[in-house]
Amino acid sequence: MLVVAVLLCCNMSAQQDSVSAGRKKVGVVLSGGGAKGMAHIGVLKVLERAGIPVDYITGTSMGSIIGGLYAIGYNANSLDSMVRKQDWSYVITDKEDLSNQSLTDRSKQYTYVFSTGLSFGKNKTGDGGLIKGKNLAELFGQLCTGYTDSLDFSKDLKIPFACVATNIIDNSEVDFHSGRLPQAMRASMAIPAAFAPVRLGDMVLVDGGMKNNYPADLAKEMGADVIIGVTVQGDAKTADEIKGTLGVLNQIIDINCKNKLEENIAMTDLHMRVNTTGYNTASFSAAAVDTLVRRGEEEAMRHYDELMALKKNLNLPEGYTPPRYHPLRPKVMTERQYVKRYYFENMTAQDERFLRQKFHLNRNDSIDANLQQQLTTSMRVDLFYKTAECRLLPDDDGVFVVLAAGERKTAQARVGLRFDTEEYAAVLLGLDVPLKSAVPLNTELTVRLGKRIMARGELTAHPRSFTRPSLNYTFRHNDIDFYVGGDRAYSILYNQFQAEAVPISNDFRNFNFQMALRWNYMHYRNKLESEKSTNVTLTNGHYYSYRARLVYNSEDDWYFPTRGSRFKAEYAYVTDNLIKLEDKAGLSDISASWRRSFTFGNRFTLQPMVYGRMLLGKAVPFIFANTVGGDWFGHYVEQQMPFAGVGNVEFVADQFIAAQVQGQYRFGSSHYVFLRLAGAQQAEKLKEIFDHRTLFGVQAAYYYKTMFGPLGATFGYSNRTKEPYFYLNLGYEF
Repeated sequence: MLVVAVLLCCNMSAQQDSVSAGRKKVGVVLSGGGAKGMAHIGVLKVLERAGIPVDYITGTSMGSIIGGLYAIGYNANSLDSMVRKQDWSYVITDKEDLSNQSLTDRSKQYTYVFSTGLSFGKNKTGDGGLIKGKNLAELFGQLCTGYTDSLDFSKDLKIPFACVATNIIDNSEVDFHSGRLPQAMRASMAIPAAFAPVRLGDMVLVDGGMKNNYPADLAKEMGADVIIGVTVQGDAKTADEIKGTLGVLNQIIDINCKNKLEENIAMTDLHMRVNTTGYNTASFSAAAVDTLVRRGEEEAMRHYDELMALKKNLNLPEGYTPPRYHPLRPKVMTERQYVKRYYFENMTAQDERFLRQKFHLNRNDSIDANLQQQLTTSMRVDLFYKTAECRLLPDDDGVFVVLAAGERKTAQARVGLRFDTEEYAAVLLGLDVPLKSAVPLNTELTVRLGKRIMARGELTAHPRSFTRPSLNYTFRHNDIDFYVGGDRAYSILYNQFQAEAVPISNDFRNFNFQMALRWNYMHYRNKLESEKSTNVTLTNGHYYSYRARLVYNSEDDWYFPTRGSRFKAEYAYVTDNLIKLEDKAGLSDISASWRRSFTFGNRFTLQPMVYGRMLLGKAVPFIFANTVGGDWFGHYVEQQMPFAGVGNVEFVADQFIAAQVQGQYRFGSSHYVFLRLAGAQQAEKLKEIFDHRTLFGVQAAYYYKTMFGPLGATFGYSNRTKEPYFYLNLGYEF
C-alpha cells in the first residue's frame, strides 16, 4: 500500500506540474555512445540534486535506453544500481541463461567461444549482425514490465519520450513516438555489423546514431522551451589512430554520427560533453561503468552554477519540487505476480502443450522474473526458436502473460578454440540441428581437430518431462604419451569407437542422473616403449558396460567458482560379452569426486576436494587403467584424474584416492592466482591402500579471465615425477 501511495502521489505531482501556468518546459537529450552512455546516469543524478524538472526526454542508442527507463519511472539512483548489477558480459552476447537447464547445456557456455544460429532455405532471414541481441531484448522487456504493449510515448509514460533509429532500406531517420518501448530501444541501439537490425514492417532498423545521434530537434518539436543535452563522444581521430577493419568501421560510424550534430547543439541551452577518454563503446566492465557514471556526475557538477541559473529562468512556482518516482520500479523484478491468463504467439499447439506441461502453467497461478527467464530459455533451448519473449501485461488484479516465439532455428553452429604447450592448437566445431517431430528432437554433431581427433554424433529427445533420453556415437583417434614415475613409458596410437544408449537422463536444477549401456571397440595402431616400460599387451577388443552416473553442480563459475559445490559419482560394470570379462566376473569401476568453495571476504576462496577411483576385478584392460595428471578430469583419456604437480598422463595403481586443497585469490576483476596442495594413496589391493608411500604435489598458477577462456601459466612439482613442470593454456578445456 505504501508503494501504491507513493506512486499515486508522484503521478498527481506530475499532473499538477504539467499544468503550472507559464512554466517553461525542459527537455533532456542523451546521445548515443555504447558503454560510454553510462555517463548519462551521473548527469541525471545532478539534475535531480539541482531540482531541475524533466518534462521531455529524447535519446539515441544508449541514450535511448537510459532515457526510456527514466521516462517510465526509474530515477537516477535506481538506474545506477541496475547497471552495476547487470552481468554485461552476458547481456551483450547471445549466450543462454542456462542456470535452470541441464548441466550438459550449461557446459557448452564454457566450451565454445562463438555460437550462432543458421537458417537455410528460400524463406530464411539473416540476422545481419554478429549478435542477435536476444539478451538485450529480454532485459529491456523485464525492465519495462507494464510498458511492453503498444503505447503512445507522449501520453502513456511518466515523462514524454522519443528515440531515434535508422532505416537502412532508404537511409531515413525513424523517430519513435509510439509503439512497443523495448522494441524501440532495441532498434535505436542496433550498432551496424555488431547487433542484428530490428525488422519492423518494411523497415530494417539500425542504430539511430547513423542519422541523429543527439536528437535535440525532437525535444524541441515535442514542446521543450529549454534543452539540456549530454554527449559522450571523444575527439576526432587522426589518420594514425584508424587501424584495422574494426577501426575503419568505427570511424565510418563516428562520421555518420555527426549528422545534424552542430545544428542540434546550437539549439541546446546547456550542453555537457563528458570526458570518456580511455573508454569505448564496449567498456562494460564493472570498473568502467563505475568510472563513466562518476565522470558524468563530475561533468554536470562543473556546470552546477549554470544549472541553477537556468532553473531560475524556468518560472517555477515557489517551493517547487520535481516529482520523484519510486526507486524499486518495476516491482515484478522482486515480487511474484498473479497470472490471469497465458497467451501463446507464433507457436504450434504442440509447443504450447510442451510449455504448459513442463512448467505446470495450468496450475501455476503466479510468475516472477526467474520463471520468465526459464520460459524464454526453454523456448530457445528445447523448442529451438531463435528468439523468444515473455511479456507481462498488467491488469487490475494481476498480469496477462504473452509468450511470443520468433523464427525457428534451422541449426546452431559453435566454435571452440584452445592452445596449450602439450597439444598446441585445437579446434572444436559443433552443429546442433533440430528435427521436426511430435517430441522435440535435436541432432548434435561435434568434431575436434588437433593432435587428438574426435567426431561425435548424438540424438537427444526433449520430452515434456525433465528426462532427455539420447543415443550417441563417438570416434576418437588418439596419439598419447603415457608416463610412469615422470618418465615416458609408452607412446600409443589407437582408434576408439564408442556407442552409448542413455534411456534415463533426468535433469532437475543442478542435478543430472543417467543410466546407460555403452559399447567400446579398441583398435590399437602402434605402441612405442621406452626402457621404463613394463610388459603390457595391447589387444583389440569389444567391451560392453552398464553405467549409472550422478552429477551435481551448483558452482557459480565453471573455472573460477567462489561458491557452490561440484559432485560426481559413477559406477560401471565392464564386460566383453555383456556378462563376463575374459571369462571371469566383470570389472567394477567406481569413481567419485566432490569439491566445495568457501569464500572469505570478496577475493579469497578456499576449495577442498576429495576424489578417487577403484577398479575391482580380476582383469583390468589397459584402456581402463587408472591415470592421473593435469588440471582436469577426463582431458586426454576418460578415466584421467587431476593431480597437482603432475603435468602428463601418469599410470597409477588400481585403487587410488586423493585429496586436494586449493586457494584462489582474485585481484582486479579478472586476474586469479592459485595455490594447490594434493596428496594421494594408491595400491593394487584396496586393503593395502595405506601401506604405501603417500604421493604429494604442489602447484602454483596465474590465470586471466578472457572472452576466449582462461589464459594462464602453471608451475608444479610432485614426488611422483620428481621434477618441476610448466604448462601454458589459452581457452576453454575440451
